[in-house]
Amino acid sequence: MRKLAALLLPVALSACGLTPLYSGSTAGPIAATLSGIEVAPIQGKSGWLVANALRDRLAALGEGPARYRLNVVLDDTIVGLGARADDAVSRERRTLRARYQLVDAAQGTILVDATAGSDAGIDVVGSEYATIAAESSALERLSDTVADQIVARLALYARRVQAPATDKR
Repeated sequence: MRKLAALLLPVALSACGLTPLYSGSTAGPIAATLSGIEVAPIQGKSGWLVANALRDRLAALGEGPARYRLNVVLDDTIVGLGARADDAVSRERRTLRARYQLVDAAQGTILVDATAGSDAGIDVVGSEYATIAAESSALERLSDTVADQIVARLALYARRVQAPATDKR
């Protein structure tokens, strides 16, 4: 019975309408759209981290002529949450929010205007160095998460735009 279920699973999944987002790998229409995105410079350390993460993810899909520009504005905040008996902060929350716009480079029209964000909790310990290192590590993780969210949203946009040209239903 399990073997029969394993054989029927691919048929059931294909009937549900799910298709791979990056079908065709670097030669597919989504990758072709994403490879044409140029990431504009982003201010600050968090901006440098997010821009590099975005460039890494987009470059993995191939290189193409810059048909689009991605503008990103970040809001990076750290807020103290817990307090000890001596009124010292014992826990922090680091939040990284991004507002991004995908702009058609030739016409200057905004194609996507959206936000992405994530947050992380940080324990504040007796060592100032350890706390600063934890804040920095949290920023690196948050930058990767925000970049992943942005690329995923742009891929969905590219799929929606490419669907009429490539959909044979």
